[in-house]
Amino acid sequence: MIKIQAFLGENDVMDISEALKELEIGGLTVNKVRGRGKRPPPEIHASKGSAIFQPQFSQKYVIELVVPESKEEQVINIIKDKGTIGKIFVSPILRAVDIASGDEGESTI
Repeated sequence: MIKIQAFLGENDVMDISEALKELEIGGLTVNKVRGRGKRPPPEIHASKGSAIFQPQFSQKYVIELVVPESKEEQVINIIKDKGTIGKIFVSPILRAVDIASGDEGESTI
């Protein structure tokens, strides 16, 4: 099993989620976060447009999901196709346990 984290600079979450449903990926977690990357955040016009403010952090979205290794490339391709800007990180999962049933391994996902 692997964990895929996609940090998105734009809100492409729904397009990615719908495409993952077609691949029969059951669950994913989405977080709205603030951060900074190479691209500066958009300027904000304050005080009725007379002052311009450049925030240090901008809104970003993080999608996290755990999938079998056999679906890794398909999931990455979906995120690349449906996402407009961001980064994808892939990590191995050493162990997964379902709290309710006590099942372990791929059956938990």
